[in-house]
Amino acid sequence: MNTWLKRALWAAVVLALAAGVGRAYLARQAKAKDAQAAAAQLKAPVAFELAAQDTVLARDGTLVQSIAISGTVKATQTAVLKARVAGEIQGLTAREGDRVKAGQVMARVDTTEYSARVQQARQQAQAAAAQVDIARRSLDNNQALVAQGFISKTALDTSHRAALAAQDIAQKALADTALRSPISGQVATRLVQNGERMGVDARVLEVVDLSALELEAALPPKDAARVSVGQTAPVAARVVRISPSAQAGNRAVLTYLKLETTPGLRHGLFADGRVAVGQRTGVLVPANAVRNDRPQPYVQQILRDTAGTRVVHTPVQVLAHGLTDGVDNTATALVTGIANNSILISGRAGFIQENTAVTLPGASAAATLPATKP
Repeated sequence: MNTWLKRALWAAVVLALAAGVGRAYLARQAKAKDAQAAAAQLKAPVAFELAAQDTVLARDGTLVQSIAISGTVKATQTAVLKARVAGEIQGLTAREGDRVKAGQVMARVDTTEYSARVQQARQQAQAAAAQVDIARRSLDNNQALVAQGFISKTALDTSHRAALAAQDIAQKALADTALRSPISGQVATRLVQNGERMGVDARVLEVVDLSALELEAALPPKDAARVSVGQTAPVAARVVRISPSAQAGNRAVLTYLKLETTPGLRHGLFADGRVAVGQRTGVLVPANAVRNDRPQPYVQQILRDTAGTRVVHTPVQVLAHGLTDGVDNTATALVTGIANNSILISGRAGFIQENTAVTLPGASAAATLPATKP
C-alpha cells in the first residue's frame, strides 16, 4: 500500500512538471510571434497624415516686388505765426486743434506805441509839406542865390519825401501789430499767452493743413536706386519727390510720398509701409515653403508613383521675393523648377525626410498629383 501511494505521488509530480513545461513553451511561442509581428510593423513604411494647413499649392501669378519704407508723416503746408513787431500780446484766443482761415487775425500786439508813431510821422510829413510850399513861393525871389548854389532846389523836396517815407514805415508797423494766419488749417501749437511781451520774430502759433499729407522716408542707397516718381504704395500713397542728394551721415536718400487724406493721420506721426517697385509673373509659392538648409534651395513636393504618395525634395531657383498683391503681407517667392498646381509641404509643417510616405487631406487628395520623375 505504501509503495502504491509513493508511485502515485511521483506520477502526479511528473505530470505537474510536464504541464508547467508545456505552458512555458506555449508562452514562449506566443512572445516570439508577437516579436515577429512588431518587427514586421517596424519594417513597414510609416505614412505621415497631413492636415489641410500642412500643404500649399504652387500657382501661376504676378509677384509685386516692393521695398519697405518708414518715416514721418508731414503736412505739405505748415506755417509758424511770428510777431513782426515787439510788444504785448492781446486778444489771443485760439487753442490747439482750432480751425483757422488764411488771413484771419489771431492776435494783436498792443498798438498804443505804434499809433503814436504814426501820428508823429504824419505831423512831420505835414510840416515838411508846408516848408516845401513856402520854398516854392520864394523860389522866384531867390534865383540868384539858387544859381550861386547858396540855396538847393531839391533839399526841401528830399526832406518832404523822407518824411512821407517815415510815415509809410510807421503805418506798416501799425498794420503789423495784427497777427494773421498765413494759411488755412488747424492750430498745432500755441507758444504764448495773453499779456506776454514778445520780441520781433518771436513764435506765437504753429498752423498745419492736414488736407495734404506726405511721408518723408530715408531709403538706403540700394533701395533708392529702385524707386522712381509715380510708383505707388499699398495704402493710397504715391512717390512725388526724390532728393537729388544723399544725406551726409548715413548716405540715405530722402523720398517723399503723397498720402491721401485718411482719418487718423496726423502731422508728426511715424508710419511704415511698402512701395511697389516692379512686377514679375511666373510660378509663385509662399516664401516659407522654400527651404535653404542646403547649398541649393528646394521645396518639399508631394508626388505619386507606383509605390504610393511620398515626399520628394525638388531643387528650385528663386528669381525674386515680393507680395502676391499690393495689399496683403504674405511673403511670396517666384521660383522655377516646379509646375503650376504642384502640391508642396508648407513651412509650418517643418522638415520631412525625403521618400516619406504621406496621406493627404480630402481636398488635396482629390487633386491630380504628377508622377515622380525617373
